[in-house]
Amino acid sequence: MGGKEMRIAISGKSGCGNTTVSRVTAEKLGLAFINFTFRCLAAEKNISLQDVLDRAAEDDWWDKEVDRRQVSLARAAPGCVLGSRLAIWMLPEADLKVYLRARPETRAARIFEREGGDLAKTAAFTRERDRRDSERYRRIYNIDNDDYSFADLIIETDDLSPEEIAHVIIKAARRGL
Repeated sequence: MGGKEMRIAISGKSGCGNTTVSRVTAEKLGLAFINFTFRCLAAEKNISLQDVLDRAAEDDWWDKEVDRRQVSLARAAPGCVLGSRLAIWMLPEADLKVYLRARPETRAARIFEREGGDLAKTAAFTRERDRRDSERYRRIYNIDNDDYSFADLIIETDDLSPEEIAHVIIKAARRGL
């Protein structure tokens, strides 16, 4: 990896595998795993994820705080894998920018499997969350999170395991993409 520590940014919408793939990739490369999210902030503030999402819809502080903290952690680490919805936009100096994609039904099924509940409600929640996220990213940062064409690597995750996806990322990182 060129004699320096690698910084890899991995993004994608909820249910694409960001967190799991980022963790697996970091472990395999011996890098710090950074994934400070709304869930982390919710736990820190002892409120629900839905409360954070509702507050974020009204107050940009929530997004800015999550993004400030994760970027600060990523820049402080000698090498890392930053996994978040906006990682590839927020860490422009990343050596490798990866975007993970999956069909909406795949994403909903993964979230349902992880969190339980009702599949139809999970799919509806995921659609609404995507819409709200996109609106906020445009308003706060002028980022269109549906335009990831600048990513070094775009991976369709529907039919791949987290280990298979991590393997693709590691191979690209070692090639120096």
